Amino acid sequence: MSCAMVLSKEITLKGHEHESKPTFNFESYMVQKAISINQALDAAIPFKGHHNKIQEAMRYSLLAGGKRARPVLCIAACELVGGTESIAMPAACAIEMIHTMSLIHDDLPCMDNDDLRRGRPSSHKVFGEAVAVLTGDALLALAFDHITSVSTMGVHPTRVVHAIKELAKSVGHEGLAAGQVADISSEGLSVSDIGLEQLEFIHLHKTAALFEGTVAVGAILGGGSNEEIEKLRRFARYIGLLFQVVDDILDVTKSAQELGKTAGKDLVADKITYPKLMGIDKSREFAEKLNKEAQDSLSGFDSVKAAPLFALANFIAHRQN
Repeated sequence: MSCAMVLSKEITLKGHEHESKPTFNFESYMVQKAISINQALDAAIPFKGHHNKIQEAMRYSLLAGGKRARPVLCIAACELVGGTESIAMPAACAIEMIHTMSLIHDDLPCMDNDDLRRGRPSSHKVFGEAVAVLTGDALLALAFDHITSVSTMGVHPTRVVHAIKELAKSVGHEGLAAGQVADISSEGLSVSDIGLEQLEFIHLHKTAALFEGTVAVGAILGGGSNEEIEKLRRFARYIGLLFQVVDDILDVTKSAQELGKTAGKDLVADKITYPKLMGIDKSREFAEKLNKEAQDSLSGFDSVKAAPLFALANFIAHRQN
């Protein structure tokens, strides 16, 4: 199933076709949210001319497009527990800034050494390695500055601090950074050296941790209870791992033109991936299992309000780039 088909198809509230259930127009939802997010990101770093290279580099990568899945998840989680898009937007933008930072750094020659990102040259190919590193640093700093603006919207300071702490944890030594180090350390090792448990550790930290932080922050700012936040955290852990399993599959089944980034780079880097450990068919079965577990995690929430999250899980499971 193509990405366009997934987006254009009206998805039922639980993600499965059934005539008696109302449908959710995922394409319309994603388009509307993406427009709002892109406008907010553009406003967060106003263009001040090409003489400001760091700002130009920040805008180059941040506004290059992408699925905006993480900021949409933040907004959807906030709205699910009674918050609003406007309350979630500063955090949604902050999360996209952090995600973009991770992509810039991931593409560097000392990391994954990728020259293509989101269909065009990576940051370091355009601005040089030094500026690319500093651009990622600047986006990370701006993210935490930007999220504090939610304090002007009536959100209790305790929740703002809780959200900032949650986001910091997801990207630091207990989250994304830890996963990236483990990923780099796994290069060149054989299948017998790294099993599924170690591979899961890598991706629960490298990919799923930011997904967890994303929905937790949205739910915290939206006024969610501890129980709601933890249920959403479980949902995000499943879709974060799902995202990586699908990414591994696409890396060996799609072209660079289809992906908008270099294809087969995990094979070239001699990394352990799910297809390498399990095979393509078993990896696809695992992805479907993770999708089901993610959707089961949403039981108990209002099905209408949770519709975007059900649909996002399906979108991640069936994406083609």
